[in-house]
Amino acid sequence: MQKLLTPDTPPPAQFTDAAQAVAHLEKLYGEATGFLCEQFKTAMKSGAPGHRIRAFYPEIRLTTMSYAQVDTRLSFGHVAAPGTYATTVTRPDLFRAYLTQQIGLLIRNHGVPVTIGPSDTPIPVHFAVALDPTLTVPQEGAADFTLRDVFDVPDLTTTNDDIVNGTYVPQNGTGALALFTAQRVDYSLARLSHYTATDAEHFQNHVLFTNYQFYVAEFEAYARAQLGDANSGYVSFVSTGNVEITDPETPIEPPLKLPQMPTYHLKRADGSGITLVNIGVGPSNAKTATDHIAVLRPHAWLMVGHCAGLRNTQALGDFVLAHGYLREDHVLDDDLPVWTPIPALAEIQIALEQAVASVSQLQGYDLKRIMRTGTVATIDNRNWELRDQSGPVQRLSQSRAIALDMESATIAANGYRFRVPYGTLLCVSDKPLHGELKLPGMASDFYTTQVARHLNIGIRAMESLRNMPLERLHSRKLRSFDETAFL
Repeated sequence: MQKLLTPDTPPPAQFTDAAQAVAHLEKLYGEATGFLCEQFKTAMKSGAPGHRIRAFYPEIRLTTMSYAQVDTRLSFGHVAAPGTYATTVTRPDLFRAYLTQQIGLLIRNHGVPVTIGPSDTPIPVHFAVALDPTLTVPQEGAADFTLRDVFDVPDLTTTNDDIVNGTYVPQNGTGALALFTAQRVDYSLARLSHYTATDAEHFQNHVLFTNYQFYVAEFEAYARAQLGDANSGYVSFVSTGNVEITDPETPIEPPLKLPQMPTYHLKRADGSGITLVNIGVGPSNAKTATDHIAVLRPHAWLMVGHCAGLRNTQALGDFVLAHGYLREDHVLDDDLPVWTPIPALAEIQIALEQAVASVSQLQGYDLKRIMRTGTVATIDNRNWELRDQSGPVQRLSQSRAIALDMESATIAANGYRFRVPYGTLLCVSDKPLHGELKLPGMASDFYTTQVARHLNIGIRAMESLRNMPLERLHSRKLRSFDETAFL
């Protein structure tokens, strides 16, 4: 049997103070990843050691013998029944505020300590080495030994969405404490860096998704104006490639090559700023982005993109506030059954409607002149207009759809699946059923007049949601019967 070399770790310890518990998580994680990095350096320099090298993620564990006496208005912060619950943890430095809040609620609501110690889940060397900018894991065959013979590597058989999908089976009688395991989080952190060209620590708690690059220039202009206002509360702006500025006059060189999903961050010191992600066109991109951003546990995400208006009474530039979704995107069918209703969230709907009213200076019944609330259909065929219209148009009419796009239902459905408050405000850019196609001249005029106003509405809605207490924003609509304690 091959000898196993692991770092020395203290035995599990109990904590009744959340900040101290998180500090211990950081200590255990730092020791484990530091050990792996040092052993990796040695192996790359001296060749394969004669033993296997392994370190483990830390974990949070809670055991309670009674039901919690909690505020029934809360959708999180307590386990559903007596028993033992646990979750592995990665990057406790990145998630410090989140972990402190969630652990603090557990301790307060159940009146018992949490136990912090090493888990039995190995840390893949790729994720540990990613923390050291001087190290890179060589491609398979580039080293003089097989990496997986010595170190643990990512294991997709145990990296899944069983918990969020409601198919998780407790192991050894231990229930899940959080929606994502450490390996699942590490996987998404790596993917986020790849797709967005910005590091996870820059992401803010409020995320705007768009499907056009035109919004980026407006977002940067808004960000520079906010940085020039000492009372705005915003502290920096981050562009692709992790270029960060604090002075509104500092120029930003455009990257030689844009990433697949260019992402920009208007930051506040407490993380309550706004992130804008240009996901491009299509439900696959929408799923990819939200699959990975979800592990950061944002407080809300909104889609602010363009759509085809389906009603003759709509005009180019009108707004569509989605109240329901017709899911014909198909990318989430295996994770979230199509019969699952995706409810509108009152808090989000009110914030968006009030933002439209504020920007347009229209109130009450007059607001109906430029905004319509109803069902948004999301499809996976960009050129759906070229098919026989009798079938698609009939289904759209029967669904009462008022707009059609390729991303909104995917983003809303993944928000529902990942328990992230979601919403959609679209802008009508064409009316294909009524002869108004998205032609170059029309598009240019539309983009010039509407993009800034639309983005401003999305930003105002997010700033309104930022002032709402977290326990009010996170709706009980998003929680299942047997839910995890952590958001």
